[in-house]
Parts: sequence; structure tokens; C-alpha cells
Amino acid sequence: MSDAPGYGLADEHESLRRAVREFARAEVAPVIGDYYERAAFPYDIVAKMGAMGLFGLPFPEEYGGMGGDYFALCLALEELARVDSSVAITLEAGVSLGAMPVYRFGTEEQRGRWLPDLCAGTRLGAFGLTEPGGGTDAGATRTTARLDGGQWVIDGTKVFITNSGTDITALVTVTAVTGRGPEGRPEISAIVVPSGTPGFTVGQKYSKVGWSASDTNELVFADCRVPADHLLGERGRGYAQFLRTLDEGRVAIAALSVGLAQGCVDECLRYSAERTAFGRAIGGYQAIQFKIADMEARAHTARLAYYDAAARMLAGLPFKKEAAIAKLVASNAAMDNARDATQVFGGYGFMNEFPVGRFYRDAKILEIGEGTSEVQRMLIARELGVGPEGSRAS
Repeated sequence: MSDAPGYGLADEHESLRRAVREFARAEVAPVIGDYYERAAFPYDIVAKMGAMGLFGLPFPEEYGGMGGDYFALCLALEELARVDSSVAITLEAGVSLGAMPVYRFGTEEQRGRWLPDLCAGTRLGAFGLTEPGGGTDAGATRTTARLDGGQWVIDGTKVFITNSGTDITALVTVTAVTGRGPEGRPEISAIVVPSGTPGFTVGQKYSKVGWSASDTNELVFADCRVPADHLLGERGRGYAQFLRTLDEGRVAIAALSVGLAQGCVDECLRYSAERTAFGRAIGGYQAIQFKIADMEARAHTARLAYYDAAARMLAGLPFKKEAAIAKLVASNAAMDNARDATQVFGGYGFMNEFPVGRFYRDAKILEIGEGTSEVQRMLIARELGVGPEGSRAS
């Protein structure tokens, strides 16, 4: 079986990678197919991930975290997604979308109130950005929040929100229009809404093509009231906050995509050695060899792209372009590898009992979530100075 090399990883990173790899093989792989078929949330797996400290990886110990960094989270996501993407996206959303905004933009009181449980994985956080009329166009937010007697009153609808409706969901950070700025532009702020708040309704979970063992719901806010101190960060800075959140999230989704792409290689290596056709293992045929070689090349290249973006992020360097490149390259690799893996498996690849069937169903969303592939190309071009909104020449 293929196993991702260390690439000169620091000892703590390599140790983590191997530990998560073994966990994914031993604890996730044998049972996740059943959860997937039932579209059931794997509470027991999530609890074990919490006990391992995975939800607290990039956070300081003072908040209940593991004192690691964002790259450690990416390594964990890659190894989980080599086996299953539903579990991986639960971790990704819980950390980079649920807990990270509280850590990045919250007050000390907010961090102390919410982060310990989120870091422990005993509770999950979610990020309510996307709306029915605007996914990519987040600036067209229609959800509103107004101050009334020391409370924010929130009205609106959010869609496709991961981790928002589980029994252990603690909060959703919601972006909302809180006023108007210069030239009438909407002032967007981020507000934390705890689960169970009156006026906050979690809709029926979606029936999805993939990620079937993860939690995704529509959220409705109708005269939903939370205290004024639930504002996250500065009023009117919600748009800038979610741009930072998405830049980091793209590196994480790239890592998850690499995991799926590498998982396709893993499964094809195993299957091509076992499956025979015309008197010999199909791995002996050059057509299969070339297909697997291309798959490995895609995964390898995409891994280097997200490693580079993560390194720049941790060094405090600009990484918007590199994050977009990593997300674009890695999601393409995941989709291409899932298609090729299904072809290698033939009819069995079309059966959900085989992991590549799940991989095929899971891959497409990676070209959509955290910014579509078209948005990534737009960001890359803008960073290169192409077009009227280009920021600099390269």
C-alpha cells in the first residue's frame, strides 16, 4: 500500500501523521461505510477524534488546545480523507470554520467561554456564511442583525452549513448586515449564536450526493436574539474576517483533497494486485500502470502545493495566491483521481461498498466548497495583477 512520505517533516508532525493514519485505518475504515449508507453522523468516531486532541491541534494549551499549528491540522485532514471525507470535513469545519474565528477574532472572555469545549471535540462549532441567493457572492448577504436593548436581533436564512445540526453543536457564527457604510455599502458583522437560542431553527438535513456521514443543514433566524457581547470581532469587520477564514480554509480543503486523491491511489494499488483479467493481475497491464502513475503524480503535486501555502501562512507571509493555487490543484486532483479509480475498479467502482464509490461521490464538492474552482482562478489572476482589480504585478 502507498504511504505518504515524510518530506522532511518535523518529528512532531511526522508522529502526528502516522498516529492519525493508523487511527483512520483501524477506527474509521471498518465502520464508516455503514454510517455513509445510513447518512448517519458518526458520533463515536468524533468522540475518539476529540480524545486524540485533533479538534484542538492548532490552538494554545491555555484554551484546551494541543499547542500545535495549522499545518498539523492539515496533515490530520489528509490522513483522515485517505479513508473517508465525511469524517475529515467534520474536523475541518469544526476547527477552521467553527473554532478558529472565535480564536482569531474573539475577546478573551469569548475564547474562555467557547474554545475549551470546541478544542476537546465534545462540542462543535459552525460558520453560517452561505445564503440561498448568494454562495460565491458573499457580499450580497441578506441576513440582518440590529441592536435592540442590548441584544442583536437576527433575521435571515443560511444554507449548506456543516456541523450546524448535530446533538453536540454548540454555536454558529453568523455573518449579517448590521448597517450601511459609505456609499450605502452593507456593513457586515459576525455574531455568535449558541444552539438552542429562541428564534434559531435548524432545518431538515440535506440529502447529499456525497459527504453523507457529515452534518449539513439549512438555518433560519427569525427574531433571534443574542446578547450584544456575542459580536465576534469589530462591528463591520465581518467581511474581512470571513475572507481570512476562507483563505486558511482553502489550505485545509486542499489537504483534504490530497487525502482523497491519495486514497484513490491506495485503493487502486491494492485492487490492481488482487484483481485478475485474462490470466493475470490487472496491475500487469500498462494501461492500468499508467493510470495509477498519473494518479500518484497528481496527489504528489497537489501535496507540495498545500505544503507551500501552509508554510507561507505559518511564516506570516502573504499566502492568498498560494492557498488558491493549492485548493484549485488539489480539488482537480481529487476529482480526476476519483474518476480514474472508478475506472480501474470497473463495475465494482460503481458499488458503494467499495471506498472508491464513496470517493467518487465525495470529490465533486471539493471543486465547489470554500470557493469554486472559478473563484480560485479569479483570485490567482487578481494576485498576479491581471484585470482591473489586480493587486500587483508578478
